[in-house]
Amino acid sequence: MKKVFAVTINYNSDRETKDLLDSLLLVDQKDFELSLIVIDNYPEKPIKLDVGKYKKLNFRIIYNSQNLGFSEGNNKGVEVALAKKADFILIINNDTVVHKDFLNELISVFETKENVGMVAPLIYFEKGYEFHKNRYKENELGKVIWYAGGEIDWNNIIAKHRGVDEVDIGQYSKISETEFVSGCAFLISSDVLKKVGKFDDKYFLYYEDSDLSVRIKKMGYKIYFNPKSVIWHKNASSAGGSGSKLQDYYITRNRILFALKYAPIRSKIAVLKESLRIMFFGRKWQRKGAIDFYLRRMDRGSYQSQ
Repeated sequence: MKKVFAVTINYNSDRETKDLLDSLLLVDQKDFELSLIVIDNYPEKPIKLDVGKYKKLNFRIIYNSQNLGFSEGNNKGVEVALAKKADFILIINNDTVVHKDFLNELISVFETKENVGMVAPLIYFEKGYEFHKNRYKENELGKVIWYAGGEIDWNNIIAKHRGVDEVDIGQYSKISETEFVSGCAFLISSDVLKKVGKFDDKYFLYYEDSDLSVRIKKMGYKIYFNPKSVIWHKNASSAGGSGSKLQDYYITRNRILFALKYAPIRSKIAVLKESLRIMFFGRKWQRKGAIDFYLRRMDRGSYQSQ
């Protein structure tokens, strides 16, 4: 029987983590054995989980003495999964809940397609977490798309989610190749991960998923989106919400790093010019992000939550 290890990060969001675990308890484990690794990145108040309630998940908690961010935090879990001979590793945000069949559907792509590197599910906004609160009818909530595959806009160095803010009426109903997975949720085989490598911990948070996706494709693997695999996302609940200071800092800094690693030369030049403008005229944490890139303050950098 295949062994799937799920890795999720908790950062002072115990309620969200427990909601995820409650949904994972209902996952159909017909053809695989599921184990869960919770990475606790919040040493000030370590998470406590009911061992008896979640025994079925074969869970373990890794308590970090400091916040290692998304990249290195997940890498800690990946290392454990690989040591335990996992066949597949699921990276999943703790602010999600899942459909009971979502993992079977992700695994099925590896079994029916060739040269698969990663597979991503269809991700809806959880009810009440949509960008546009008053746009949708009551019966449309829970069916508003957050991610249905995506592409990287190499002119502007932005990873774009396909279908975002659209109500799902079957417009993305086919399994298809996609340019990148969201770090919110994806399944990767251990064999592929060993060849390609883990997340680049320079990013700490944001753009690490795009970086891994590019490396996967450069190695000749394909990335798929499977709309039959469904989860719901409490968008940005652990990051202070869209447009937060945290996002200003890490997205600004890491976009420059990502561009200089992979973008066409014209886009590299454009991003460098833009970064100079940001250093003088951007918002406070955008300025700090751009400055820190040039000072090579990567990983956590100089960001401190306030």
